Parts: sequence; C-alpha cells; structure tokens
Amino acid sequence: MKLTDYRTLGRSGLRVSPLCLGTMTFGPDWGWGCDVAESHAMLDRYLGAGGNFIDTANIYTKGHSEVILGDYFSERGGRDHVVLATKFGGSLHPGDPNSGGAGRKALQQQVEQSLRRLRTDCIDLYWMHFHDPHTPIDETMRALDDLVRAGKVRYIGVSDTPAWQVVQGQHEAIFRGWSPFVALQVEYSLIERTVEHDLLPMAQANGLGVTPWSPLRGGLLSGKYGRNKHPHGEGRHVPGVSKSLTDRNYAIIEAAEAVAAELGTGVAQVALAWVLARPGVASPILGARTLAQLEGNLQALDLVLPMAMIASLDAASDPAPIFPHSFLKNTPHVMQSGATVNGVASDLWPLAPRTDAERW
Repeated sequence: MKLTDYRTLGRSGLRVSPLCLGTMTFGPDWGWGCDVAESHAMLDRYLGAGGNFIDTANIYTKGHSEVILGDYFSERGGRDHVVLATKFGGSLHPGDPNSGGAGRKALQQQVEQSLRRLRTDCIDLYWMHFHDPHTPIDETMRALDDLVRAGKVRYIGVSDTPAWQVVQGQHEAIFRGWSPFVALQVEYSLIERTVEHDLLPMAQANGLGVTPWSPLRGGLLSGKYGRNKHPHGEGRHVPGVSKSLTDRNYAIIEAAEAVAAELGTGVAQVALAWVLARPGVASPILGARTLAQLEGNLQALDLVLPMAMIASLDAASDPAPIFPHSFLKNTPHVMQSGATVNGVASDLWPLAPRTDAERW
C-alpha cells in the first residue's frame, strides 16, 4: 500500500490518503512538540510521498500548529492539493464561556480564527472536537451547515462524542436537508478497543469514515515499552503512559512483539497495520514528533498481517463486552432456535415448544 492509494472518506467523494498526518506535535508551545523546522521536514516527507490528508485543531500548541501549516502552504504552495482538516470546540480564551464549545457564536468565531491562522479561505474538513453537553446538537448541525453553504467549510466530521449523540446529529441533518457528518474521529488501537462496542458499528451504519487517533496509544505501542523496558527509567511517571503499564497491556505488547519478530519488523508497524486493516477504518492519524518517527510509521503501509497473526492480536487485546452486548451474544438461540441466518448459526432453544401440542 502507498500513501497514493487514496480512499473516499465515509459517504462522500473526498479522497484521502490511508494514513493521515496529525500535527498536534507541531510547535514546542506545550513543552513536548517539535520546532518549525522539524514540522516542515515532516510535511515535506509526507507530501513528497503523495500524502494528502493533514489533521490539526484550533487549540493544538495554543494555535501554533495551525499557524505552522498556514505559513508552510503560503510559502511553498500546494494548498489546493491537500485535504486540510481542523477542529473547533476548545477554548483559547480563559474566562470567556463562548470561546469554546459547539454553540453558534463559538463556532462562528472559531472558524474565522482558524481560517486566519491557516491562511486559507476554506477548511476541507471541519471536526466537532468533542461532545458539548451544553449545546443542542441541532444548533451545532445548523451552524455547520451555514458554514458549508457560505463556502467556509467543505465537509464536516465529529470526534470524541457518544454514539447516540452522533446519530441524533446525523439524522437531524438528513431530515432537514443540512450537511451530514462524513467522518468520525475516535481513539482506537490494540490497547483501546472499546469503540468497537457501539461507535464503530454506528459509523459503518451511518456512512462515516473512521480516522483513529493515537493508534500507538500515546507511544505505548511504539516498541519502547515492555515488562523489562522503561525508556524513561523504571518507576518514573510519564503522563499518559505510566497509568497504562498494566498486565493486560504488557500482554498485548508481547503479542505484537511476537508478530513483529516473526515478520522482521517493529511493534509500531504491527500496531498500525492492525488498525489499518480494521473494518470501517479510512485513515489512522499519525502523531510523530520527529522525522525519524514518521519514517517508521510510514513503513506500516508495506506490512500485510496474515489472518492467523491478526487473530492472535485480536485474542490478546479483546475488550470485555459491555451491556447490552454481553447479554445479546446469548440470544441467537432464542430468536433463531437452531436455524442459521446470515452465516450465524444457533443451537436449539431448550425452552422452546417441540410440538404443536405444547404451544398455547
């Protein structure tokens, strides 16, 4: 696979690369990102290989990420040839209750600020960054549709929002003739698979292309960590990682290490290839901090995992079922009573009547 093996995003005609370049690391303003030169080097490498999908947000590195992207394309050209995505919802103005969230006032102000920082007149994909419990979803969907009609946004997506709220927004839009969501952005990796309960099936049923963030679980699946590997020193707390160093996650890392050793590759490449192969996934988002990390991540495009290896990774990382799924897995025999439907077999239900005389 190559970055030029483009995929349409959800139920839309928007073509995107199978790996998206995430830019939350662009800018040192949060204390752990890369400088402008390294950011430009990663853009050069990604775009030079035919990549066309770039993801940022208004709040990333205090707005600097958007500025770096805007300056890059203003100086070097090529803006029209990329799918530039950014997000709204986060506040950059402490104390102002209308500077964040998904209300109309916040949304209209945030899009203008992002357009200015990105130095463009239209955002290709505009994400609702997270669920806003204080704003009715129909207000957000109408305000987004206004931006599409005004030519400031081309497509809209939704991130980090409960499945029921996404469906409500989607069907409000369809019923009223507004622009619907075309994509869903959620955390998804070998370690974080709970989205498989509701969010991923919902996305497939509603025509949303999935762009997973943190497919390496914040570096936990980078190959640096293991039961006897602590790159920052054993016992040292690393935000976002230390709390995830559990027996379950070590077992997942070891399963990925076994696959990587057999295929002659790295854990990061195995983890990315696994996500790339999941049903409904359009374009995982890479979060590299250095050009070397990006180079390693792009190698996942060359990796095809055999079904037996996928099965071993699935077994090691299988998430515990939640209600009602934990209950529903026991109901096929009640509904089908021994019949096979759409390839799903069932046993005879022992409590079902066996003769006409037993039926009331």
